[in-house]
Amino acid sequence: MQIESIAIKNYRLFRDAKLENIPRLCVLVGANGTGKSTLFDVFSFLKDALSMNVAKALAKRGGYREVASRGFANEPIEITLQFRLEITGYDRLVTYALKIRPDKKSGRPVVEREILRYKRGAYGAPFRFLDFSAGKGYAITNEEDFSKPDEDLTREEQELDSPDILAIKGLGQFERFKAASAFRLMIENWHISDFHVSEARPSQEDGFAEHLSTRGDNLPLVANYLFEHHRDRFDRVLHAMQRRVPGVSVVEPKQTEDGRLVLRFQDGSFKDPFIARHVSDGTIKMFAYLVLLNDPKPYPLLAVEEPENQLYPELLPELAEEFRDYAERGGQVFISTHSPDFLNALTLDEIYCLRKDQGFTTITRASSSENLRSLFDAGDLPGYLWKQGLFEGLNKDVS
Repeated sequence: MQIESIAIKNYRLFRDAKLENIPRLCVLVGANGTGKSTLFDVFSFLKDALSMNVAKALAKRGGYREVASRGFANEPIEITLQFRLEITGYDRLVTYALKIRPDKKSGRPVVEREILRYKRGAYGAPFRFLDFSAGKGYAITNEEDFSKPDEDLTREEQELDSPDILAIKGLGQFERFKAASAFRLMIENWHISDFHVSEARPSQEDGFAEHLSTRGDNLPLVANYLFEHHRDRFDRVLHAMQRRVPGVSVVEPKQTEDGRLVLRFQDGSFKDPFIARHVSDGTIKMFAYLVLLNDPKPYPLLAVEEPENQLYPELLPELAEEFRDYAERGGQVFISTHSPDFLNALTLDEIYCLRKDQGFTTITRASSSENLRSLFDAGDLPGYLWKQGLFEGLNKDVS
């Protein structure tokens, strides 16, 4: 899966914003308050709306009026994603469009329209395989029969339990609705990081976990899982720690008699190794990121805010390479950053600038600026250009 474009209307700072031609590694820059966190919240909102319903996902954020753009609480919220998805062996450019607004009678948020569409062949308009309004609609059950004409596809009418439930949640549980099922699984496996070092420090807790949680509180369990079941990935984490964290010469795993993992770090300044709870926040954070990025099954979407916090500046270009490697292995990555050191490891095509214009956010790709492209081609690094303030007028310099 790869998201190729995102269009957002009437969602907080995004009155009418769009990201286009999104690469596998997408990095967002902008001043505080320009909407970097809001974009990640759009991802979280879709995941919450899928696991709960639209009304509860909005209530979690203060209600519809708090989420709708200021001054436009009576207008619908619209989110449209275009993404590449393999459906029954075919790579398709799929469009998912969601429109939400308060019900005129009850005021409760409902799904006004939900559409899932893609082209069945090389020509013609995209075909709607799912189309719902206010809890009622249809889905196609034999969409994989690409040899059949549109009129021969089987349309199954459905009514959901409530108009605030996403159709991809209900129908996506059934294998016969191929596109809805694939899209539901994709969203369920998104990872929007809310990492906290204090919760990630290895401890002597029991349990089992294959994947790092959004807050990182199960780091010792995931490290232990990699150690026991994917030793090659675990060894890669250790080697990266030794190579990339200043002062750490050895990272030694030791299992206790009851099967738990204790990490011992050898610092060049000390004769004896010490256990993980005594190392710096930056070391723990780097270890957690490496564990996350070496997951044997990459998340289809990984979103991380300001990974530079608590890390040594010289580590950031190395971390950027780790994120890029992860993206190339199959997990699309979205990152927000204020770090010139992190940006210096990127290309202009990977950077998008968020900027407020008359109270709302606009988004522009850095490579759309002829000035930035000329400076980059001449050898200037993106982080230095950002630090010099040359991204500030980006939205006014679009070729």
